[in-house]
Amino acid sequence: MYIRDLMSTSEIREIKELLKTPKKIVIVPHRNPDGDAIGSTTALHQYLTGLGHESVIIAPNDYPNFLKWIPTESSIIKYENEVEKAKEIIAAADIIFTLDFNHFSRTGMMEEALKEAKGMYIMIDHHQAPDDYAAYTYSDTSMSSTCQMVYHFIEKLDDLACITPEMATSIYVGIMTDTGSFRFRSTTSTTHRVIADLIDRGADNTQIHQNIYDTNTYSRLQLQGVALKNLKVLPEYRTAYITLSQEELDSHDFKKGDTEGFVNFGLSLEGIIFAAIFIENKGEGIIKISLRSKGDFSVNEFSRAHFSGGGHNNAAGGKSELSIEETVDKFISILPTYKTQLSK
Repeated sequence: MYIRDLMSTSEIREIKELLKTPKKIVIVPHRNPDGDAIGSTTALHQYLTGLGHESVIIAPNDYPNFLKWIPTESSIIKYENEVEKAKEIIAAADIIFTLDFNHFSRTGMMEEALKEAKGMYIMIDHHQAPDDYAAYTYSDTSMSSTCQMVYHFIEKLDDLACITPEMATSIYVGIMTDTGSFRFRSTTSTTHRVIADLIDRGADNTQIHQNIYDTNTYSRLQLQGVALKNLKVLPEYRTAYITLSQEELDSHDFKKGDTEGFVNFGLSLEGIIFAAIFIENKGEGIIKISLRSKGDFSVNEFSRAHFSGGGHNNAAGGKSELSIEETVDKFISILPTYKTQLSK
C-alpha cells in the first residue's frame, strides 16, 4: 500500500490500530546517515517511545560528529559495532520503520538482516523509485526531506500535540540540512509553515544552525582550501568538479562529514549548473561521488545511468571502482552526450 500526501482514511486507521498497543519497533536510517536520516529517526523514536512502544534506532554505521548533539542520538545502536545485538533486536521486531531510503541495499552490511526479518515494514522516504518491500509505503518525492514527512506522518495520526521541543529540534535539523538551509527548490510554502510550527513547539533555530554549521576544525578548513584549489571548470558544459585523493584526506586529518557541502563550491560559480566531487576511499576501494545541479538537469538520472547511484533530480550520489583519474576521465567523456541539456 502506498501512503502519499493524501492518505486514505482506511490506511490511517490501520496504522493507528497497529500503534494502539505496545510493540517492539526498530527504526533504520541509510548507511552513512546524514542530518535528515538522524533527524527523522530520532524524532520518530521519541514519538513512538512517548506512545509506550519499545523503540530502538539501529544505524548501519557511524556518522559525523556535528550530528551527535541531536536529542536521543546517544541511544542509537551502530550495526557495524554491535552486529549480533543488532541482529537479535531486528529479528524480534514487530514493526521496522525504514527512513530516508527505499532499497535495502542502501543499508550496506545490514541488508541481509533486514531481508530476513519477519516484522512488518513501514517506509517513509522522499527518494525516487521506491522498492516494494514495505507493507505501508509513504513515498513523496516532492517533499523537502524525510523529516518533513515524519512531521506530516504524525500530523495524519492527529498527534501534533505530542511534538516536544526535542522532537521539534530533530525534525528541524533534517529539513534544514536537506534543503540547504531552505534554499533548494523542494522548500515550499508548506515547508516554511512546518518550520514555523517547529519553532513554536520549541526548536531553537539559531542554536540548531550553530550546532550544525559552526563546528569547523582547523584541519577541515585546510581541506576546504585543497578542495577549492582542485576545483576545475568545464565552461562548454557549464560543469565544475572537485577531486580529493586519499592522500589529501589523510594529510588533513579527515573525519567523517568533513567534506559535507564541498560539492556546492562548484555550483556556486556563475554560469555553472552541474557540479561533482570525486572523493577517494581506498578502504572501500571506491571513488565516492556527489552530484548537484540547478534547474531541470537531473543528476539522479545521470548517476543511475553511469555511476551506480541515484537520489533526487538536483542532488544525487554514486560510486566508481576505477581510479580517481579514470573516474574523472569517464565523467568528462560522458558530458558531450548531455551537452544539449546542459546548454539550456
